[in-house]
Amino acid sequence: MTDKTDTRQLILDAAVERIMHYGYAKTTMAEIARDCDMSAGNIYRFFASKIDIAEAMARKLNIEINQQNAALARGPGTAGEKLLRFHQHALRTTFEKLDKDAKVLEVAEILSHERPTFANEELAQERVHLVEILEQGIASGEFMAMKNPNFIAEMMQAATMKFRLSAIVEPAHLAKLERELKGVMALVLAGLSVPIDVDDAVNSE
Repeated sequence: MTDKTDTRQLILDAAVERIMHYGYAKTTMAEIARDCDMSAGNIYRFFASKIDIAEAMARKLNIEINQQNAALARGPGTAGEKLLRFHQHALRTTFEKLDKDAKVLEVAEILSHERPTFANEELAQERVHLVEILEQGIASGEFMAMKNPNFIAEMMQAATMKFRLSAIVEPAHLAKLERELKGVMALVLAGLSVPIDVDDAVNSE
């Protein structure tokens, strides 16, 4: 790594440690600078604002999640089994992160309000892996051919979004959410096994 990259990582590590201890709202750029033994002005050379640090935190976490998703997509099992495991993993990851430290929720809420495009970018990255699994299912004959696998993946995300949001709102109800997710995925997988004209379905009144 370059010196600039090293400094940026030093700042990010210090910020993560402070935010996870005190919370996002109670953390200031001046405090992060003091933890790094540098001036606040130097911090701003690398991060324009505290929300930029929060986004960098989230991106680092999502790199790990995307690596896990890629491994799930390329791992063993049928396409249907992979899709179920994929969404179960998303639910459990969200639950475990929030159960471990509620300060993660604070950062997630701040990002959803101040950086709404961030979530859309992450969903788009997730769809890459979902499309990979869908195409595996089509190739094996498990799923019917589809005109636009990316659109199907997007609709699948819409159908399962409750299980991520509910994990935030109702973190104590993991068993209930897992049961409901299995039921929803059973319906989704059944739908993928029969032909459907997505254009007609979307455009119908």
